[in-house]
Amino acid sequence: MKILRIIARLNVGGPARHVVWLTDALNDGEFETRLVAGTVPPGEEDMSWFAAAHGVEPIYIKEMSRELSPKDLFSIWKVFREMHRFGPDIVHTHTAKAGTVGRLAAFAYKWLTPGSVILRPRKLRVIHTFHGHVFHSYYGKAKTSIFLFIEKLLARFATDRIITITDQQLKEINDDFGVGRAERSSVIPLGIDLSALGPGQDTRSTIRAEFGIKDDEFLIGFVGRLTEIKNISMFLQAAKNCLDNAGAYERFRFVIVGDGHLREALEKETQDLGIAERVIFAGNRNDIPAVYSALDLVALTSLNEGTPLSLIEAMAAGKPVISTAVGGVVDLLGPVEERSNGLAICQRGISVASNDTEALALGIREFARNEELHSRIAAAGYDFVSKKYSKERLVNDIKELYRQLYAGSKQN
Repeated sequence: MKILRIIARLNVGGPARHVVWLTDALNDGEFETRLVAGTVPPGEEDMSWFAAAHGVEPIYIKEMSRELSPKDLFSIWKVFREMHRFGPDIVHTHTAKAGTVGRLAAFAYKWLTPGSVILRPRKLRVIHTFHGHVFHSYYGKAKTSIFLFIEKLLARFATDRIITITDQQLKEINDDFGVGRAERSSVIPLGIDLSALGPGQDTRSTIRAEFGIKDDEFLIGFVGRLTEIKNISMFLQAAKNCLDNAGAYERFRFVIVGDGHLREALEKETQDLGIAERVIFAGNRNDIPAVYSALDLVALTSLNEGTPLSLIEAMAAGKPVISTAVGGVVDLLGPVEERSNGLAICQRGISVASNDTEALALGIREFARNEELHSRIAAAGYDFVSKKYSKERLVNDIKELYRQLYAGSKQN
């Protein structure tokens, strides 16, 4: 079974790891997979090294990147041409831009054949995975409406199956925004390499020494791209709140792991807030498991999310998490067990409303002084992720979906 997998760019984040793992695993005799990727724009970290480390050699299309552009026509043509060369049974697209380019090319490839004259197009199945969505908090109202209109058309006429990575995300896409139909949608959670993580990591003291963090300091970390959708100013405002209101025995430090075009502005913001000495900008790191081992708490402040890899990795590393209650975060943290002062203490973490800086700071302080809560949430998160988010489970789920769709195409 031939699979053509398409992603807009291999930048730092969960989707890049996701497609590389699947491409690597689905070249096993039963499946043959090729990966097509666009280019990483300036200001974003390129993860082509990750593909190389897994023996994956993507086919790069330089015209395909994140933003809309007249060059997208060339991208569609080049993807269409690659389909003719490869002859895929399944085209699987990931992320918004690749979803548009890949599905338009697949529609053309499927129907531009002599058999279409008698309504016998190529037996091709097309899948799109929403790792997140751009239907709010990314763009203005007019631009968002255009994207939503395009997604509805693609879902109806050029997609056999939509995949979301959480139940909450499926509800948003199907019910709230009217994209696709439930009977042609599936939920397949992300998978990660759990073997690289775990609460038994012994690198805590090494990393903390590198960062200049003392043993008695409570270290809160943000891990991710430094971009608008992550709302990192909320993280910094909460840091200032914690530092300004710390009790006699509370010693807080903060670290931001990742890079992006907002780094200079965020560094200036820490200066303006007067907290620069307590906030570390660590940049991109290739030793993320070791970094997690040094943290006491992982925080996320996004305005919109699919399923954030940083929270899954934090749970797998045995760390408690606190986050804004957006998108798939709701499913990750689980049911609410207690509410107070803007905090929702969930089964596997604490959630707060977007931009509620005081609640975020209150949640951070609660984890710092409540050892029972800290240990209980960490253990619950680790148990949940270990059972549900392994890379092996992801691969098996995708293989089974492909088998079902492939069998259906041969019967028709």
